Amino acid sequence: MGLIEILLLAVGLSMDAFAVSVCKGLAMNKINFRQQAICGIWFGGFQFLMPMIGYLLGAGLTGYITSITPWIAFVLLSLIGGNMIKESFDSGEERADGSLSFRIMLTMAVATSIDALAVGVTFACVPVAIIPGINTFLNTLLGSMVVGITTFILSCIGVRIGNIFGLKYKNKAELAGGIILITLGLKILLEHFNIL
Repeated sequence: MGLIEILLLAVGLSMDAFAVSVCKGLAMNKINFRQQAICGIWFGGFQFLMPMIGYLLGAGLTGYITSITPWIAFVLLSLIGGNMIKESFDSGEERADGSLSFRIMLTMAVATSIDALAVGVTFACVPVAIIPGINTFLNTLLGSMVVGITTFILSCIGVRIGNIFGLKYKNKAELAGGIILITLGLKILLEHFNIL
């Protein structure tokens, strides 16, 4: 995966955190940059950590599953993307909680970054190649940093949008994120068969 694929993946992965940040902003009367940054650091930090953990777990298995790694990447990204699309059509009433307490933010950060753990396994199957010539671990570290920074930025923006517009864009963000992830999974599979 090159830089463009990583950026698309980062946007797709950050949509859950963006949606939660919109809800946070909705529940806050007045916001400031500190509140936005707290959300961004929690969500961005976990979106950085989880792919690295997934990569380290998956790297030990790639030698055994090399022939099916594109299929694994496709299935994982499709499942994550499909779930995001399904959630985008959920019309259930969400209770907005503006609390930035340690317990709540930890729970939300873990919940929104579980899919990034699976993507980390994908990184072990389909190596990240942002900078040619450096080893796979460093490229994966850079890729995870791109995911984390993108999530930080979009989470900060999400808090502001939620505070101004409410939940108007939450479902659209989840739908877009799901479509991006499924498209990336399909691209990996088609490249494996030399169709792209």
